This record gives sequence, structure tokens and C-alpha cells, in this order.
Amino acid sequence: DSLSRLFARCGCVQSVDICEKPGEKKEKLTSKFFNCKTVTGFQVAYVVFRKPAGVQAAKALSREGPLLISTESHPVKTGISKWIASYAASVVDREELKAEVDAYMQDYDKKIAEEEAKAAKEEGVPDEEGWVKVTRKGRKPGLPRTEAANLRVLEREKRKRARKELLNFYAWQHRETKREHIAQLRKKFEEDKQRIALMRAQRKFRPY
Repeated sequence: DSLSRLFARCGCVQSVDICEKPGEKKEKLTSKFFNCKTVTGFQVAYVVFRKPAGVQAAKALSREGPLLISTESHPVKTGISKWIASYAASVVDREELKAEVDAYMQDYDKKIAEEEAKAAKEEGVPDEEGWVKVTRKGRKPGLPRTEAANLRVLEREKRKRARKELLNFYAWQHRETKREHIAQLRKKFEEDKQRIALMRAQRKFRPY
């Protein structure tokens, strides 16, 4: 918005694309929630005018001195006001997100249904060269998407539970080994005490 406003004095600005590197093509964002890449540091801007005269006028701006993006009439948010605005923009509207996800899934389901219908229609029909495309289907019919997802979640939970039980077993085994080692040390200490007492009684105790 700031660049459009600055270069509007040269002519009608059609678009402004900000990219990370020169020469790269900016991908068109299809979603405001997903695949949003944040670029930090220096960037490259491409200003497109509706008429070629705007480009010539923009070249002449270099003789007028630097262009100020932030002015009193059009201040650019910085500091804590910028952080507050960034945080407010990061808060996701649940209804809007749900609407976008539902629309995406409807398009996806429609696309899958069209592909399945096309494959079923072409099954067993020879092509231009007389070849017949053979598709191998499983013995069990395909599970619905939601059921398959539930099975994946259950399988993931099962593996996680098994891993936790294994870790608990290792911890228990480590504690048992440590407990046995301490018991052996105590037993050896008692045996040494008895041996020293016996040697003292026999007046054969030689510490050196």
C-alpha cells in the first residue's frame, strides 16, 4: 500500500509485487491461512503501471531525492503498535477458516468423484490403439476418508502406547538393576565388617 501510494504520483499503479529475490515470480496466494511464507530482511519490489509513461516518470523520481514511506499523513506502524497489529492479524477467525476448509474439501471430494467416475467409464474400453487399461482393485472395498483417517489415528496411538510401555519397562529394569547393585554393596560391606571383627579378635589385623 505504501509503495502504491508513493508511485501513484507517476501514474496509475496496476500492481505491486514484493519478492524475496530479483527475477523470481511471486506465487499467487490462494489462502490467507495456509502456505503463507513470511520473508524477512531485504526484498525486491516490482511496480507495474497501467501506462508506459508511468515508468518514465518513476525514473525521473531519482532526481527529486529519497521517497519517504512513513509521513505524518500516512504513518507506518512501528514498535509496539506494529507488534499489536501483527498479533491481531495472526488471530484466526474460526468461522472464516472453517468456511475455507469446507470449500476446499468440497472441491477435493468433487475432483476425486470425477476421477473415479472417469476411471469407471474408461475401464474395459480399448483406446485408439486397441489397448485395454486394466486396473487392479483390492478385495476389500475402499474405506471412506473419515474411517481411514480414524484407523490411522488408532494405529498411531497404538504405536505410541507400545513405545511408552517399552520405555517404562526399560526404566523399571534400570531401577531393579540399581537396587540389586546397592544390595550387593551392602552385603559386601557387612561381610567385610565381620571379617575385620574376626581378624581383630584373632589379633591378626594389619591395616598396612
